Amino acid sequence: MITIIAAIAKNNALGKNNDLIWHLPADLKRFKKITSGHYILMGRNTFESIGKPLPNRTTIIITRNKNYYKDGCLIAHSIEEAIEMASSEERIFILGGAQIYKEAIEKDLVDQLDITFVHHEFDADAFFPEIDLKKWEEKNRENFKADKKNNYDYSFVSYLKKVI
Repeated sequence: MITIIAAIAKNNALGKNNDLIWHLPADLKRFKKITSGHYILMGRNTFESIGKPLPNRTTIIITRNKNYYKDGCLIAHSIEEAIEMASSEERIFILGGAQIYKEAIEKDLVDQLDITFVHHEFDADAFFPEIDLKKWEEKNRENFKADKKNNYDYSFVSYLKKVI
């Protein structure tokens, strides 16, 4: 099962200047719970914005740079190579960024989308591809209101690829 996991705003915003543009502790807690113990695949820019391998996960960085190296991480030079490296794993998570999400969806490599929708629009320079509801079926949704720790209303939504 290959899952894209992302937090996106109303306008499909992902981030700006290679950084997140909001802080939702509930989303970070859920992200940690869901991805712990699994392979996580991400582009080099996304990895560098995080800055280090995440604990209790196997990190695969996707980069075209043949000389790129980061201690504690595996390096792949295509999304397909990264998926092959993680193929022994039952669940694989794709963490982004925008180019990686777009490529994974366009190449039909993904089985599930695990999306946190932030109910606000943000100025951004990286955007998530439009979710085509002809190809994706919503399976689960949990809605939450802003609170003392989370400044925006948000929803956790899971989609499964439709069998066509």
